[in-house]
Amino acid sequence: MDKKPRIVFMGTPAFAVASLSALLAAKMNVVAVVTAPDKPGGRGMQLQQSAVKQFAIENNIPVLQPEKLKSPEFFESLKTLEPDLQVVVAFRMLPEIIWSFPPMGTLNLHGSLLPQYRGAAPINWAIINGEKQTGVTTFQLQHAIDTGNILLQAPIDISENMTAGELHDTMKEVGAALLVKTIEGLNNNSIQAKAQSEMNVELKHAPKIFTQDCEINWELPAESIHNLIRGLAPFPGAITKIDGKMAKLFTTHVIDTPAAEKAGSFITDGKTFAKIACSNGYIGIDDIQWEGKKRMPITDFLRGYRKPI
Repeated sequence: MDKKPRIVFMGTPAFAVASLSALLAAKMNVVAVVTAPDKPGGRGMQLQQSAVKQFAIENNIPVLQPEKLKSPEFFESLKTLEPDLQVVVAFRMLPEIIWSFPPMGTLNLHGSLLPQYRGAAPINWAIINGEKQTGVTTFQLQHAIDTGNILLQAPIDISENMTAGELHDTMKEVGAALLVKTIEGLNNNSIQAKAQSEMNVELKHAPKIFTQDCEINWELPAESIHNLIRGLAPFPGAITKIDGKMAKLFTTHVIDTPAAEKAGSFITDGKTFAKIACSNGYIGIDDIQWEGKKRMPITDFLRGYRKPI
């Protein structure tokens, strides 16, 4: 195919904006954007536009915001756009009638090296599980979620103290570049899709994060706890109780010294440091969000902290 394909882009959060921006920078023919309906939020519960909608408006791209993806009206609107290809980045699950109708199909960008970490939270679970490497994958949508044929992949190293937020920011840029490369490859027929079923690996999954997943078990080894904390930072945050009050921990470090205190004990000099005992050492706290307070460095927290008698 010599001419640039007509692309409908589907996405909602800031993560997807990086990909849409990269498509425009590469002079791709984006004919419309599909994103979530405006929702009330913030002070006064004013209607809020998605990050993708805001970017699309700034760049004069038509925007569709269907309430229901299965509605005949939405499908008819898509057909009038005559897309050759649909691109999905951080969007809702599409019905088959939507993802299957463009001649070049529908392309998805996923935040892992598929088939590993299929699911809603691949960034979080890769860090929580202590992975040293993850990546991004472009693949063709099929009926079962995250199971389509793989097109291209790009690895990303996970450093020892990298948080989910930091990996997210790296991944959105690497993913955007991979997406452009994938579309160019599809357009000139230089990419050979590979079935995930051909990859014989023990699968690790990335389900949605729930509150119980965020609770710290201080009976675990320090490295496992450190991985959980950074894998949940900055959102939703790992939670624990200190002096009977709920707290969130965001950045921490491992202290290898064997713990003399009971697991879960909070130890501090009241001025410069705080740590919590675990099964094989301590977790040093770098910043914290005390119940009802803002996130702050541990030294600021300790200025107002008084250990209960």
